[in-house]
Amino acid sequence: MKQLTSMRFQHSQANLLHVWRLLCLLALLAWGGAVCAQVVGTVTHLSGVLTAKRADGSTAVLAIQSKIQQGDTLITESNTYTRVKFLDNGEIVLRPGSQLVVKSYLYDADKPEKDSVSISLVKGGLRAVTGLVGKRNHDAVSFDTPTATIGIRGTHFGALFCQNDCGGVPTANGSTPQNGLHVDVAQGAIVLTNPAGQQVFQTGQFGYVANLNTPPTVVPPTQGVPVTMPQSISKNAPGTQQSAKSGNVDCIVQ
Repeated sequence: MKQLTSMRFQHSQANLLHVWRLLCLLALLAWGGAVCAQVVGTVTHLSGVLTAKRADGSTAVLAIQSKIQQGDTLITESNTYTRVKFLDNGEIVLRPGSQLVVKSYLYDADKPEKDSVSISLVKGGLRAVTGLVGKRNHDAVSFDTPTATIGIRGTHFGALFCQNDCGGVPTANGSTPQNGLHVDVAQGAIVLTNPAGQQVFQTGQFGYVANLNTPPTVVPPTQGVPVTMPQSISKNAPGTQQSAKSGNVDCIVQ
C-alpha cells in the first residue's frame, strides 16, 4: 500500500512538473513574441487620440515618438490627425475617423529584392508620400481599400473612402462627396485596380471608384475631392500638440 501511494505521489509530481514546464514555455513564447515585434515607423505629429491595436491583441494609446509595429491597426478618433514616418522615409498622414492596417512593411537598404509594403485603408482618409521602397521597387508597394487597390509610381497622393461619413469634407463644388473611393495625385502617378478595371492617374488628376464592380475613372478637377490636411500636421516642424504632454509613453491596454 505504501509503495502504491508513493508511486501515485511521484506520478502527481511528474504531472505538476510537466504542467509547470508547459506554462513556462507558453510565457516565454509570449514574451519572445512581444520582444520580437518589428518596429516599422514612428509617430511624428499628433493632434488628438491615436490608438493602435497590436497583432498580439493588445491596445496602445499612442503619443508623439511612439513606435508603430508591423501588424498594427491605427485608429484616429474625432478631430485627430496624425503623421507617421516609416523605415524607408515614407510618410502617411491620417484624417480623423480613419482606420489603417500596416499589414507589411519590410525594408532593407542592402536587399531591395525583399522590399514589401502593404497598407490597408479600412475607412477614412490619408495622404501618403512613398519612401525609398516606392522609388526603387514600385511593385513592392500597395495600398488596399474596400473598392480598389492603389499601386504607386514614386508618389505623393491622397485617398478618401466615404461610407456616409464624409459630410464635413470640403469639395470644390460644395457638395458632400459620394460614397466610394476618391483619390488625388500631387506628384508621380498611381494606378487603381479592381475586378472591374484599371486606371492610371497622373500628377494633378483626380479619380473615383464607386465600388468593386465599378471601374476606376478620372474625374474633372471641379468634381474631384482633394484630401487636405492641417499645416501643423503636414509641415516638418511640429506645432503645439496635446499628446506631447503624455511624456511620450505608450499606455498599453490588454
